[in-house]
Amino acid sequence: MLSSSVALGQAVEPLTYPKARKTDQVDTYHGTKVADPYRWLEDDRSAETAEWVTAENKVTFAYLDKIPYRKQLQQRLEAVYNYPKYSAPYRRGEWFYFSKNDGLQNQAVLYRQKGLDGQPEVVIDPNKLSTDGTTRLGAFSLSKDGKYAVVGLSKGGSDWQEYQIMELATKTYLPEKIEWVKVSGAAWQGDGFYYSRYPKPEGSALAAKNENHQVFFHKLNTPQSADKLIYEDAAHPQRFHIVSTTDDERFALLSISDRGQGKDGNALLFNDARASQKDFVPVVSDITDFSYGVVDNDGDRLLILTNEKAPNSKVVAFDTKKKAFSTLIPERPEPITEGGVNAAGGKLFVEYSKDVTSQINVFDYTGKLESNVQLPGIGSAGGFGGEKDDKFVFYTFTSFTFPPTIYRYDLASRKSTVFRAPEVSFNPDDYETKQVFYPSKDGTKIPMFLTYRKGIKLDGTNPTLLYGYGGFNISLTPGFSPLRIPFLEQGGIYAQANLRGGSEYGEKWHEQGMKLKKQNVFDDFIAAAEFLIAEKYTSPARLAAQGGSNGGLLVGAVINQRPDLFRVAIPQVGVMDMLRFHKFTIGWNWIADYGSSDNADEFKALYAYSPVHNLKPDTNYPVTMITTADHDDRVVPAHSFKYAATLQEVYKGSNPVLIRIDTNSGHGASNTKKNIETTGDIYSFILWNMGIKSLKEIASK
Repeated sequence: MLSSSVALGQAVEPLTYPKARKTDQVDTYHGTKVADPYRWLEDDRSAETAEWVTAENKVTFAYLDKIPYRKQLQQRLEAVYNYPKYSAPYRRGEWFYFSKNDGLQNQAVLYRQKGLDGQPEVVIDPNKLSTDGTTRLGAFSLSKDGKYAVVGLSKGGSDWQEYQIMELATKTYLPEKIEWVKVSGAAWQGDGFYYSRYPKPEGSALAAKNENHQVFFHKLNTPQSADKLIYEDAAHPQRFHIVSTTDDERFALLSISDRGQGKDGNALLFNDARASQKDFVPVVSDITDFSYGVVDNDGDRLLILTNEKAPNSKVVAFDTKKKAFSTLIPERPEPITEGGVNAAGGKLFVEYSKDVTSQINVFDYTGKLESNVQLPGIGSAGGFGGEKDDKFVFYTFTSFTFPPTIYRYDLASRKSTVFRAPEVSFNPDDYETKQVFYPSKDGTKIPMFLTYRKGIKLDGTNPTLLYGYGGFNISLTPGFSPLRIPFLEQGGIYAQANLRGGSEYGEKWHEQGMKLKKQNVFDDFIAAAEFLIAEKYTSPARLAAQGGSNGGLLVGAVINQRPDLFRVAIPQVGVMDMLRFHKFTIGWNWIADYGSSDNADEFKALYAYSPVHNLKPDTNYPVTMITTADHDDRVVPAHSFKYAATLQEVYKGSNPVLIRIDTNSGHGASNTKKNIETTGDIYSFILWNMGIKSLKEIASK
């Protein structure tokens, strides 16, 4: 048995970790033998794995229970989170639809009302669909006439969805149910809709590899067994096939991607209902590293957002009759954000990113710039979608100290007005955010946002939480989280680093953090920590590293390489075994970003940083709490299980290294209660291990 105790003078009994059985499993990769002694933890259905999970949670929650202010912190999180939260409304006919969470409801409720002044009525309340509030509304797609909606529900945090069809007049469901839906939309055309699914998995539904993505068309009032197979490609079982339709339902659009083969883009095909086509016709037939996404159609033309020969993206038009492209909105020095072009009222709303903040331009369908949307400040804006005959649109603006506020933008006057502002127990005047740029190892300037209470002293004593992601073309944009408030109230600094691998500066920024260049991401994060320490925002004794999913991989890799920089590490739902990630559920989809151990050169790079393979004895690892969940079928919990077992085996120091395994939850918290509980445990763990023995008194508001 392995023992550990807490440093920094905190009086906690030594920990004894569960003994994990080791096997002699060894794999050979391109001539290199690699041990995998905890392979048995990949079996999420075995009794032995279940016993290990129970034993680990017993140790972890016993430790957390002894932190004297854990309950107090949970209560404060509940208090600041307890306010109504709305989504921006969207229109279908005379009805406006929106979601609302009264405050602490486990799931947001979907409402609708006639006109903007109508009385709201409940459409779907997911809180009534499960006793523990973990059934989530994952899809709601209205038919063009607004009479029906596809309702997608997921259970316990899983990515699997079950589709049903609601008749809106009576709010009752048609008899059919559609199962095994994943990575899918619901695209209406006439008396039915397109959707994508996988065959029923063999073995564990939460861990088995998902292959042979199929597109079907479902006709209303028929069983799923009668659905028409529209497209499949059994010869390429790791491709995604997704069909969408234009708003007028004239064009069905088939997107095909093959990230399992390392391709980052997609092919695009169309079917014109007016032409009575039997098959899909290519817009772009080959899958390369270029992406193509249809925004809308203008008669025969498809308006497409693409990064072909434009790393910062551009908007082009494809004439479906002449089979010819033309440029509508050329590439700029500032990148168009991922999915950052929306159509409404006959206009194109394009979101550019200038040093990780939103700039919104409005164009007509010829590509003529008509106006700029004046935003309230530096932050993130999203929304702007709608119907072709809309006279106004809604968008949401937020920043680190600016709670999400819904604005109404009038197309004729080109003016924004506040439609709905939240009432949060938070005074933004007490806090400030600044953006800094620091040099990474190779000299590249990396942006980072810092948020903290006004008046902090740069004396190296501030508890600081450094958060990062750095991958998959995903940008970490400025945004408000009420759950961040209690950490800031305790004198904490929240640092959000915009690492390479994301989309902050377009596709070139993304490519600098992919595959053989992944080490750049870790270097960027390490440099962020070094900057915070050098500028005396904090010190290694008061610095925590946090990241989730690809960010969990980031934290695992960085504390292997520079454990001296951090007091606490919080790797959440991380990809920790970089040699086998592609063997579970849709993990093969990440090969385009990571590479694959099946490739000799990529294996060498992956093996050099894979968190579970680079844990070494005689290393003083930070205090660590790994988090995962039993229903995570995106990054399966086996990653965290094997990482925890290995870390507890090799680490002989005094810092606690724990794993917190949530139940009936998935890649993210499956409901509000679990989200608050997890956040409270993370903050308690961080602050306690930074030597903070009691919380500052916070006046209730």
